[in-house]
Amino acid sequence: MRLLLDTHLLVWALATPSRLDAATRTLIEDPTTEVLFSAASIWEIAIKAALGRTDFDFRPDAVAEAARATGFIELPVRAAAAARVADLPPHHRDPFDRLLVAQALTEPARLYTADPALPPYSELVTLVP
Repeated sequence: MRLLLDTHLLVWALATPSRLDAATRTLIEDPTTEVLFSAASIWEIAIKAALGRTDFDFRPDAVAEAARATGFIELPVRAAAAARVADLPPHHRDPFDRLLVAQALTEPARLYTADPALPPYSELVTLVP
């Protein structure tokens, strides 16, 4: 299975895995699961940390390094995914989340998220409790 973590789940998986439900933790820790993190998530962390958001009080380069050290695979933002954003319905306005959905659709990968606004985009989006 290819699993793309949204930004919050990426941070939780690295910093506070206890925030994840047992099923999600088990899936992430399963050696047969290919866990992906998006360059867009690192960009989101950089922007929101620079704005002083306390829920993004992390160095983006440190998050990327920790993700790679954990065995997660960096997913670059490809032109096909960036272009796919234009075709998404307006369920959600956050540009980072919209790009993550487009990446899940174009790769394909299952996007795991804590954002209830994202599942209407596709059956590839899984809402994590």
